[in-house]
Amino acid sequence: MEASAVIGLRVMRMATGGADAAAEAQLMVSEKMQAALELQTAMVTGQLGNTPLASTRKTIRHYRRKVKANRKRLG
Repeated sequence: MEASAVIGLRVMRMATGGADAAAEAQLMVSEKMQAALELQTAMVTGQLGNTPLASTRKTIRHYRRKVKANRKRLG
């Protein structure tokens, strides 16, 4: 649910065009790349746990923190 709100807020911001929209698009891509790199590092170092359930929970928690921060920043 929170991710949908962030998507909507970002779309509205980017729809306005201009420098703010370009900056938001660039930030969105760089945040996604950084979050994926952090998650990959956690995975290869064993920080996600040793069961599929533990890995899934930690992965969701990782992305949830990023989404929550974006919701706060955009909202």
